[in-house]
Amino acid sequence: MGHDTDAALTTAPIPALIAKLAVPASVGFFFNTMFNVVDTFFGGMISTQTQAALSLSFPVFFIIIALGSGLANGATAVIANALGAGRDQDARVLSSQTVSLACLSAAMLTAIGMLAARPLFIFLGASQAYLGDCLAYMYTIFAGTLFFLGAYACNAILNAAGDTRSFRNFLIMGFLANLILDPWFIFGGLGVPAMGIVGLALSTILIELMGTLYLAGKVGRTGLLGASGLKDFRPRRGPIGVIIRQGLPASINMLTVGLGIFVIIAFISPFGKAAVAAYGIAVRIEQIVLLPAIGLSVATLTLVAHSNGARLFGRIAQTLRTVLVYGGICMVAGGLTIFLLAEACMRIFSADTEVIHIGATYLRIDALALYAYVILSVHVATLQGIKKPGFAVLIGVLRQIIAPATVFTILIKIYHSGLLGVWWGICFITWAAAVITALYARRLLKKALESS
Repeated sequence: MGHDTDAALTTAPIPALIAKLAVPASVGFFFNTMFNVVDTFFGGMISTQTQAALSLSFPVFFIIIALGSGLANGATAVIANALGAGRDQDARVLSSQTVSLACLSAAMLTAIGMLAARPLFIFLGASQAYLGDCLAYMYTIFAGTLFFLGAYACNAILNAAGDTRSFRNFLIMGFLANLILDPWFIFGGLGVPAMGIVGLALSTILIELMGTLYLAGKVGRTGLLGASGLKDFRPRRGPIGVIIRQGLPASINMLTVGLGIFVIIAFISPFGKAAVAAYGIAVRIEQIVLLPAIGLSVATLTLVAHSNGARLFGRIAQTLRTVLVYGGICMVAGGLTIFLLAEACMRIFSADTEVIHIGATYLRIDALALYAYVILSVHVATLQGIKKPGFAVLIGVLRQIIAPATVFTILIKIYHSGLLGVWWGICFITWAAAVITALYARRLLKKALESS
C-alpha cells in the first residue's frame, strides 16, 4: 500500500496537494460532463422530444448517481480516516466491503427502478411517445446499474488512497468512446441496427462496464482490495454498517438533488417541452462551469478525512480556507463567461429560438449563484471528511424540496413571475443553503480546534 502517499496527504503543503487532487478530478469530470453533452447533442439530432426525454430522465437517472456518489463519499471518508490513523488492515476490510455493498445496492436499485420508472415519468407529465422514449432510455440504464455502482466503488477506494488520476483517465476514455458509440448505436451501421434513444443508453452502459474493469485493475495495485481472496468480499455486517452510516446521509443528500430536479421540472413542465429542454441543456452548461467546484470537493474530502484521522484539525481549517479562495477565482471567471456568452452556449445544442432564449435567461441568473455552489459543496465535503455527514441531509431536504416547493409556488402562483420565478428562486435558495451550511461546519471545526 502507498504508505509514502498516505503520509504525504497529512504532511505535504496543502496548496500543492489540492492541485494534485483537484486538477485531475476536475479534468475527469469535465470529460464526464462532455460525455453528457455528447448525449444531449446527438439526442437533438433525433428530435426535440428526445432532448426533452433526456431532460425528464435525468432526475430518474440521478437516483443511480445519488446512491453511487453517496456510497463513494462515505467509503472514501471511512477508508481515508483509517489510512490517516495508520489502521491499514481496517482500510483493507472497508475497501472490500465497499465493493460488496455496491453489488447488493445495484441489485436492489435495478429491481426498484424497473418497477417505479413508469409511474415516475407519468407523474412528471410524460405520455404517449414522450413517455415511450423516457422508458426506453431508463429501462436500459437500470439494466446496467451494477456497472455504474462498480465504478463508483472502485473510485472511492482510489480517492481514499489519493489517486484521482485513474478515474480521470477512465472519464477521458469514456468521452472519446462515446463520440463513436453514440452515433453508431443511434443511427446504425456496420451490422448494428439503428436504435435511437436506446442506443444512447446502451453506449453509456458499455462504457461504464469497460470503466469498471479498468478501475478494478487500478484498485488491485493499491493492496487495499481482496488481499485474502474472495472471502474478503463476503458481506460483513460491521464494516458495511460503518460505510452505510457514513454514506447513507451522503446518498440521501444526493437523492434530494434528484428530487429537487423533480420539483423544478414539475414547475417547469407546464411551460412546455421547450422549457424542459432548455433547462436540461442549461444545466449541462452549468455543470461544465462548476467542474472546479467538483474537483475542489473531491480534494477537500480526501485531505480532510486524512487530517481528521491523524487529528490535525488546524490542517483541516487551512484546507477549507485554501479551496474557498481557489473556488472563488474559478467561479468569477466562469460566471462572467456564461453571463456574456449565454446565447452562444445554448446555440451549440439547439437551433430552437425559444429553447435558446429560455436557457440563456437561466444561465445569466445562474451566474450569480455559482460561488454559492462552491461554498456549499466544500463545506459538505468537510462535514463528510470529519465523519459528521448528517447535517447535509437536513440542508438537502430544505434546499432541494421544501424551499423550492414553497418559493416557486409563491412566485409563480401568487406573483405570476413565470419561469423567472423558478430561476431566481434557485439562486436565492442556493445562497441561503450555502451560508447556513458554512456556519454550521465552521462551528464544528472551532469546537474541534478548541478541544485538541
